[in-house]
Amino acid sequence: MFCASSLLKNTRLDKEYELADIAKKLKINSKYLKALEDDDVVNFPQEPYCSLMVKEYADYLGLNGQDVLSLFRRDFEQKKKTKSLRKESFSFTPQLTFTFSIALIIFVFAIYLVSEYFKFNRPPKLKVDWPTESIIINDSFILTGITDPESTVRVNQDLIIVDTKGAFSKKISLNQNNETKIIVESKSPSGKTTIEEKILK
Repeated sequence: MFCASSLLKNTRLDKEYELADIAKKLKINSKYLKALEDDDVVNFPQEPYCSLMVKEYADYLGLNGQDVLSLFRRDFEQKKKTKSLRKESFSFTPQLTFTFSIALIIFVFAIYLVSEYFKFNRPPKLKVDWPTESIIINDSFILTGITDPESTVRVNQDLIIVDTKGAFSKKISLNQNNETKIIVESKSPSGKTTIEEKILK
């Protein structure tokens, strides 16, 4: 498909005309003629001067000025449509913004559900502060620890109260003559358990 800009440029080159000479004879700034040849829309002169220059330039080159002007207008309109389509494709319309917002909400909700699912089905965390000899007084001590707040804790099968932060404590009495085995079990609402145990002498 013929393009007005290439037609003007190729005709000038075939005739071996210099752009500067044509600019002087037509009294048109050479930068405008170059813009027309290069299809440089940004540097086109304003209308109606642009159309007048195209026709005058084409006539000077021995072309049918009106036909070339028609080609030029067709090319220019196509460029405008292409530019408009690109602009529309990247613009945030209310519909696109709404769709994006809904998609984002669904995505965040899905992430939340997945995290809650894994949180619900994983064994609870359990950290027990096992005693050292220095804190055992009269063969007894306070056993403390922390777990998930929603979990239930048993120490040697005794149910222990867990506070809102997951902390718990229980007084432990040691066997004077035998080893004392302490088993701490934390159970989540889903039935998953974490167990820590230790034998104290």
